[in-house]
Amino acid sequence: MSEPGSLIRTLSGRQSARNFHSYVINEVGLAIMSGAIPVGSVLPGDAEMMDRFGVSRTVLREALKTLEAKGLVEARAKVGTRVLPQSRWSLFDRQVLSWALESGPSPAFVRAFLVVRRGLELESATLAAQHRENEQMRMLHYWLNQRSLMQMQPEPFALAEFEIHRILAEASANPFLRAGSGLSEFGVALAVKARLGPDLTAPDGGLAAEKTALYAALVSAVETGQREEARSAMARILHADETALAREAQIAPAQIT
Repeated sequence: MSEPGSLIRTLSGRQSARNFHSYVINEVGLAIMSGAIPVGSVLPGDAEMMDRFGVSRTVLREALKTLEAKGLVEARAKVGTRVLPQSRWSLFDRQVLSWALESGPSPAFVRAFLVVRRGLELESATLAAQHRENEQMRMLHYWLNQRSLMQMQPEPFALAEFEIHRILAEASANPFLRAGSGLSEFGVALAVKARLGPDLTAPDGGLAAEKTALYAALVSAVETGQREEARSAMARILHADETALAREAQIAPAQIT
């Protein structure tokens, strides 16, 4: 579940596991991220977990190795498999971020993330205005249009919005910004989810209107090579998202920005 778009697919509800290995990883990973399995606790023994998930010892151990690689757990002889503190978690990993999204991240988690998001997105927009290519501009205009067309369908709408951010990172010509697409996708998914109703449907007026002019200004500034204008348009987009997240989390915008 590491490919672009996989985070956004969680907006339509929980995704079915592709196999037993994925099933165990998702169940345990989500339980850790939600706090159902607390940090510092030791996971049950192999026999109990095999019985709980209906899997073989081989599948269980491979799943735990995957979770260990993501920094969520650590296996030690004579101790067992212990849940590691958040400081060890691979928070750039799309699957880890999907568990955070599904479990409902805490206000503190969101605040910390938004600091990183702001840095990534502002630099991507600024550098894209300098390095963009014709094909990238063609795709930006395409996804800008798709964003408006799909405004009543949360998942396709979020994908269109994410593609705008992903292409800007690509156009930045900075390999580190390009590698941060999982964080960009998480930001879009988080902001769209904050605007959905309890049944995960779009509001009556759609999802696009609030930021349509801002995205149009962003794409125009990138196309004409206006670095500061592109940065300013992105800053306004991020502020709109931060305001929506502050409302959804019931905390003051000043706390979340």
